[in-house]
Formats: sequence, C-alpha cells, structure tokens
Amino acid sequence: MGHIIFWGLVRAFILIPTLWFLTLHVESRYWWSILILSVYGIIIHPAILQYKHFFWENRNILTDTLCSSCRHFDATAVICMKHDEHPTETSLPCEGIDWEPSK
Repeated sequence: MGHIIFWGLVRAFILIPTLWFLTLHVESRYWWSILILSVYGIIIHPAILQYKHFFWENRNILTDTLCSSCRHFDATAVICMKHDEHPTETSLPCEGIDWEPSK
C-alpha cells in the first residue's frame, strides 16, 4: 500500500504547481470546479483504483491463509512482521511454527 501513497504524493506535487499556473490563465468562477475535478481525477480516483487492484491481487492471502489470522501479520502491507517476509498462497514465512492467534 505504500506505493499507492507514494504515487498519490507524486501526483499531488505535480498537480499543485500546475494548478498554481492555471490560476493566472483561468477565470475565478471556473477555478473551484477545475480544482475539485482535477484533485479527484488525478489524485483520488487513481488511488481508489490502485487500492482495489491491490486488494484483488491479495484477496486469497488476506482471507484464506493461516497468516491472515496471525498476530504478526500486517494486512495493509501483506507482510509477516516477525519474519519480514511476504506470505504467498503456497508458502508461509514461518512454516506455521511461529503462528499466534490475533486478539
């Protein structure tokens, strides 16, 4: 999920100077609608699509593996925090030995 935030920030850093430049060339009555549409279309909507894609790719790991019910599992990054490895559908980082139920 860190890449979603990173690319959202990159888009924001590009969008802010662009919108600043547009304030000089656009009438003030159109400014707020351009601002809202551009922030949604360039920053928010792509982040939503990336999150849906991330969840779709990892849905089986998040719901059907032993790791998803362990207290060392971080669902936002799909990683075992104890072993610092990403589990897959076929392999667990700890082989199930260090599994502890989440609270």
